[in-house]
Amino acid sequence: MSKNAAQVIIEVLESAGVKHVYGVVGDTLNHITDAISKSSIQWVHTRHEEVGAFAAGAESYMSGVLAGCAGSCGPGSLHLINGVFEAHRNHAPLIVIASQLDTMSLGLDMPQDVDFKTVFSDCSVFCEQIYNAEQARRIAVLACQAAISKRGPAVIILPVDISNTEVKDSVPYSVHFPNPVRRPSDDELKEIVSIIAQGKKVGIYAGAGCQGAHDLLVTLAAKIKAPIAHTSRAKDFVEYDNPYNVGMTGLLGVHSGFHMMTDCDTLLLLGADFAWGQFYPQHAKIVQIDRDASRLGRRHPVTLGLEGDVVASLEALIPLLQERTDDSFLKECLEERKKTEGTLLAEEEIGHGSVIHPQYLTSLLSKYADDDAILAADTGTSMVWALRHFKTNGKRRTMVSLRHATMANAMPQALGLKKTYPNRQVISLSGDGGLAMLMGDLLTIHQENLPIKIVVVNNGALDFVEMEMKTEGLLNNYTDLKNPSFAKIAEAVGLKGFEVLKAVDLDQAVQDFLAHPGPALLDVHTNRYELVFPPNITATNVVGMAAYSVKALLGGRYRDVEGVVENTVENLKNKFL
Repeated sequence: MSKNAAQVIIEVLESAGVKHVYGVVGDTLNHITDAISKSSIQWVHTRHEEVGAFAAGAESYMSGVLAGCAGSCGPGSLHLINGVFEAHRNHAPLIVIASQLDTMSLGLDMPQDVDFKTVFSDCSVFCEQIYNAEQARRIAVLACQAAISKRGPAVIILPVDISNTEVKDSVPYSVHFPNPVRRPSDDELKEIVSIIAQGKKVGIYAGAGCQGAHDLLVTLAAKIKAPIAHTSRAKDFVEYDNPYNVGMTGLLGVHSGFHMMTDCDTLLLLGADFAWGQFYPQHAKIVQIDRDASRLGRRHPVTLGLEGDVVASLEALIPLLQERTDDSFLKECLEERKKTEGTLLAEEEIGHGSVIHPQYLTSLLSKYADDDAILAADTGTSMVWALRHFKTNGKRRTMVSLRHATMANAMPQALGLKKTYPNRQVISLSGDGGLAMLMGDLLTIHQENLPIKIVVVNNGALDFVEMEMKTEGLLNNYTDLKNPSFAKIAEAVGLKGFEVLKAVDLDQAVQDFLAHPGPALLDVHTNRYELVFPPNITATNVVGMAAYSVKALLGGRYRDVEGVVENTVENLKNKFL
């Protein structure tokens, strides 16, 4: 039976485990979608290609299994770019099919002619055009192999005339799934043991590379009496059932994590590529283990940099370590953790009247969500509340755009996660600005009949941007959002809408919302003046906010200053009293 190049590519994707391809159909993509319709792969028809790329990247990131997205020539595939960048920064394996004009039209300045190889080169681990239909299987296999092995997006550029060309397909290229064991050498492990033995205040900083290493981390910490701080992306793998956990550090982190990182004299940096050098210890010996040796020492100087997967490395290292008896630094850090937990708990208290604190909202989601729920949160304050107030337990997962920090990620990622895990509860904690950007794909949720739960943190502002302005001593400008009733919009497109204006009504509303059997949206009018306090307040922060307050008062923005002052006083009381 004869096959065209499009059919061969889809056969390769099937063999590589692809279950879903997301996108918008159109002209140059038609032979690909025709081939998908005859395969085991499901096409997910989004209303915007960016949503499709976000959804596919989320599926790949969370499941570890290849997913795909596709676009038509010109604008269609260009719309994929932001979601592809998100997958690239997340190291998520992803197949991108960028369909192209016919080969006779390329290079002639024809309408919709775009040089996709240039466009996608910065956000992919593989990007090649098929120039001859007989290359279809080989290029598709190379793309899948690169996505799997290099952990990132692989782009196949497919001219439309080639996609419909019949091929012999006689050479059996196939995709492989290697699972190597990587760890430092025995001599390198002995160096780690020596450095730890010399330390007086030993700490562990765990990153996303610690997935699957929870029990080993706890065993390691118990043996060397070390507190464990973690990156935001490692939250799901580290914080639960962990008596040594002291929380996150960084701008989104908490004081106890910051304290450990600041005060330790020896640090084990495990599977972490945390970008902000100012949050690393300035005078400690640092041992870094990472599966990608090119990342060693690139964020902050390290004493010893080694290549290895965290699980295999700890399995080899732990038996070589001597049991430590001095636990004074551990006790000190755990005491700081207790204080931090008290502050976080105080932030979760119910507000008064129409003041709804987003921390309280997130704590209710944490309280009533399923034990294996998945929460995607928008960039901005929504991700801060998710990271600080949504509890994990070893089965729950969270997803935020930390490395790319794009707006509008949560709802599209929730869409992909629900397609991947149809029997798990999936919640999107969306900002009002973020949801509005890609709100058209609420229609996709309805069309695909996906019972996603969307929570809108509706504070009428781009509030994280406002805080950035205020801490720099600037007046906030152009951040106001004149929002509609998101609940009514949800109802109009086929979702169940809930709306909450008073704090006293929120608890029951969250329960009813999560219990609703179909897709639903909860529109919560939260406090606009809620501040995100960093783990360590600096003089620069104080001076910046003071300068903003003076300018706001002189400009007649009395209510804005009043709201900021009220929230600041309340947070300082929670922190110090």
